[in-house]
Amino acid sequence: MPDSSRAASFAPADSATIGGRDLVPGEWAVLGLLAEAPAHGFALSKALAPGSELGVIWTVSRQLVYRTLGVLEDNELVHALGTETGPGPERTIMDVTARGREAVRRWLSEPVAHVRDARSLLMLKLVLLERAGQEVRPLLERQRELLLPAAAAQRERAISADGWQQTVELWRSECVDAVISFTERMLLATAGPN
Repeated sequence: MPDSSRAASFAPADSATIGGRDLVPGEWAVLGLLAEAPAHGFALSKALAPGSELGVIWTVSRQLVYRTLGVLEDNELVHALGTETGPGPERTIMDVTARGREAVRRWLSEPVAHVRDARSLLMLKLVLLERAGQEVRPLLERQRELLLPAAAAQRERAISADGWQQTVELWRSECVDAVISFTERMLLATAGPN
């Protein structure tokens, strides 16, 4: 039964929101891992620990992994599959629901809306796609196409600004250009033989 203290409101079945807000990177990381295979919280926290494959992109503490599992369960994105016994306490195996799996599938195909999210969300998406053996090129192409008009507009803002505003606009322009450059290099690196 959902815990109303954690789930302020229930999102529509076709949405990946919790209490009217989008999922945050740590929630996507946990949900993405569960879309790969059922797991218990301890295994998830190891997979998101500093220095791990995903932990170099986004680290989630053990305590936050367990809290996230509760929030995702309350919002019917994951559910308990069973328990695992062994040394130490019994562990609850969690699995993604059909709604959660669809949310991950959709999320992995969508480019990030803001350049500031490239370091976290875009990288997380690319690694999860690669781990699942899925093609990363479609996401990279969509991300590049989304950013090209933004880069041109950002350059115009940098040119027309002055003083401290120009400093900020130049920084933003360089950040957009860096993400575009990254997507282009990744597209070249993932191109098939000619």
